[in-house]
Order: sequence, then structure tokens, then C-alpha cells
Amino acid sequence: MSPAAGARGPLAGVRVVELGGLGPGPFCGMMLADLGAEVIRVDPPAEAGQETRHPVIHRGRTSIAVDLKHPEGADAVRQLIGGADAVIEGFRPGAVERLGLGPGVCLASNPKLVYGRMTGWGQDGPLAQEPGHDINYIALAGALHAIAPAGGDPVPPVNLVGDFGGGRHAARPRPGQCSPPRAHLRRRAGRRRGHDRRHRAAALDDVRLSLAG
Repeated sequence: MSPAAGARGPLAGVRVVELGGLGPGPFCGMMLADLGAEVIRVDPPAEAGQETRHPVIHRGRTSIAVDLKHPEGADAVRQLIGGADAVIEGFRPGAVERLGLGPGVCLASNPKLVYGRMTGWGQDGPLAQEPGHDINYIALAGALHAIAPAGGDPVPPVNLVGDFGGGRHAARPRPGQCSPPRAHLRRRAGRRRGHDRRHRAAALDDVRLSLAG
């Protein structure tokens, strides 16, 4: 969905490139757009010209269709990132590096960039390359245990508790937790300068532990 004209908020004037995915990434992009950022979502060509199936979570941003597996497509997105303030992505570890869109490449051409990434099991470790799903995260973290009648078995939630919790954490963590992309972007919106490299990674399973606690 196209963003509203004359967006206002603490992140007005900030440009974010969202590498389209599922779950936490879109929720994070929605929150940043709600705060006034210009969010450009990069979607696969198969979705070109189609009305979004998720009008709420995809609200407030422009969508462009690009084949990231094609060299010309990846190059076009690199150029777009070169003029952006932030990137958010939620692919499996190593995926964006293989596309030439990892933090090393992007920060080298745009040192002021805030690079935010969300994965199910972290960037490394024994489960890093395993596929992840919301029900797995909240079960292993213990959050699923709380969603049950007294003395009964846990019930799968009707919403994506883990994914949405992870997306919210990436955009705006709980007090006392690490500073998120939103905090860096808000400072940049006020100063419009800064040349230090920013790379933030969040593991959804870690977020689920905080939710369970």
C-alpha cells in the first residue's frame, strides 16, 4: 500500500529499505512507517501489480518488485540502499550475503546506514541454518506454556506472538534493552548526520525468552 502523503512523526524524513519477507520484518517495517519513516518494501516479481494480501501489516509504504537473484536486480537495490538511512531484513543467515546485499557490502558504500536483521535462531550457533516457525520459537522459549487454560494443554495462539514480538523488539525494545534501529533513526532524523557503522541483529528465540519472562 502506498504511504500517506506528508507523513509525520519522529522518523519523518528517514528512508528505510525493507527486504520483503514474512513475520517480524513486515511488522518492524509497519511500526517504522507508522512513526513517519518512508519505508520502501522490496518484493519478488511474482507480487508485482497485485493487491497486498496483508493490508494492515503492509500499510504505509511503497512496494517495488525486484528479482534479487538477478545481478541487475541486486545492483538496483544496492543503489537504493546507498541513499537510504536503514535496511531491515529477516532472511536466513547468509542469504543476503549471497545476494551481495549483506551488511559488509552495504555499510562499505553507505557508512551512515543502520542495518537491522532478524533471524529465527541467530546468525550463528547450532540452529542458525534451521528453518524457524512462530510455534517453534514460543514453545522452546516457554511462552506457549502461558497460553493455556488452568491445568490444560497449551493452545496455539491465533496471532504470530513470536514473529510480531520480534518485529516490535527490532523497532522498539523494552526499557533497558539494546538500542534498536528506531533509536538510531530518530537521532538521525534530528541531526541528519553521522558516519559510524550501525549493525543490529536480533534472534527471535531470544525475544521469545523475554516475552516468556
